[in-house]
Amino acid sequence: MDFTHFLNSAAARKLSEQTEERARGPVDFSRASEIEVNRDLYLDAESRGMTLSELLECDEYDPSPIDSQLDAFERQLALAGIRLSGRIPTTVEQFYQKAPSLLPEFMLREIKRGQAMRPELGKLLASSSTLASNRYTPLFIDTSNDKKFSLRPVGDGAEIPHLLVTEQTHAITVADYGLALRASYKALRYRTTAQFRVLLWYIGFKMQTDKIGMVVNCIVNGDGNANAATVINAASTGNLTYADLITLWSQFAPFEMTTMICHIDKLKTILTLNEFKDPLAGYRFQQSGELFSPLGATLVRSDELASDLVIGLDSRFAIEEVVTQPLSVEYDKIIEQRFEEAVITEAVAYAKLVREASVVLDTVF
Repeated sequence: MDFTHFLNSAAARKLSEQTEERARGPVDFSRASEIEVNRDLYLDAESRGMTLSELLECDEYDPSPIDSQLDAFERQLALAGIRLSGRIPTTVEQFYQKAPSLLPEFMLREIKRGQAMRPELGKLLASSSTLASNRYTPLFIDTSNDKKFSLRPVGDGAEIPHLLVTEQTHAITVADYGLALRASYKALRYRTTAQFRVLLWYIGFKMQTDKIGMVVNCIVNGDGNANAATVINAASTGNLTYADLITLWSQFAPFEMTTMICHIDKLKTILTLNEFKDPLAGYRFQQSGELFSPLGATLVRSDELASDLVIGLDSRFAIEEVVTQPLSVEYDKIIEQRFEEAVITEAVAYAKLVREASVVLDTVF
C-alpha cells in the first residue's frame, strides 16, 4: 500500500479523526516541570531497556495517577506548548524551537500508533518474547505421534504418556532491520505536527505490513529447521472452491483453523464464493470494511504470499516472535542536527512453534 492509498485507508481516517486528548480539568505539572528532557535522559532510558515515555513514568520521575488525563510524556509536551491537533497545531519548526529533545520520542510514539493500525500481526502470533542474544534456538515439539501423549489409564509399571520437547538443530539469527526517513528540514519546517504524524503513522503501518510478510515466509518455508508447512492441493488446478476450503479446515485436528492468510486476489475469490454470500456478512463488509470469517477463521491479507496459495493456521500454536531490540529512533541526529535522516531500527525474527499448526493450500499446481 503506497502513501496515497494509506491516507485514504479506514485506519488512517479513524486515527486522524481522533482529537488530541488534552486536559479538561486541572493537571498537576509540579513534578513534570522539574524534569529536563535531554540526551542524558534518553541514555538513562536506553540503559534500562525502556523508552523515554516509560522512564518518565518511573517513581523517581513523574508517574501518572490512575485517573490522569495526560501521561508523563504528554505533560512534557503540554509544558513545552506543543499542540498536535486543533485549529493551530504546532509546526515542525516550532517544535524544534520549543522542545527539540522531545521530538525523537514523539516520532517513536507516532510510529507505534501506525503499527497499531495493522493489528492483524498480533492475530498471527502465539507469543512474543524479548531476548538479550541475537541468536535463538527454537523449541522442537514432537507431535508426530499423538498417541504417546494422550490421556489414558496407567497401570502399574506402564509407561506414562509423554511429550518430547528438545531444541531445534539450527539456531535462527535475529536480524537488525532499519529504515531511514530522509527529508530536508526545508521540506518539513512549515508542516504541522498533525501532518508530520500522518507520515510517521505510514512508516509504522508499512513496517508492520512487512512483518506480516516475514511471518508468511516463516510459515511457508520454515525457520531453517526443515519445518516448512505441509502443502495440500486443491481439487483442480487453477480453481478455489468452498470444498477446497473445507479440505484445508479438515487438516487441523486436533488444532483449529483460526486464521487464513491470502493474497488480495484470493481474498476477492473467497469473498465472492456463493457459500459466503451471507447478507449479514456483506452488510458488515460494506459498512465498515470488516472481513467476515469463513469457517470461523479470521481473514488476513498479505500480498507477500503467492497469489495461488492460501495459508491456514492455528495462531495459538504456530508462530513465535523474538525481539532483541525493540523499535527505536536514533535520537542524537534529531536533537542536535535538525535531521535530514532519521534512522528507525528494530531487531526481530519469527520461528515455528508447532509445525502442524499451519497448512498451505496450493490452488495452482
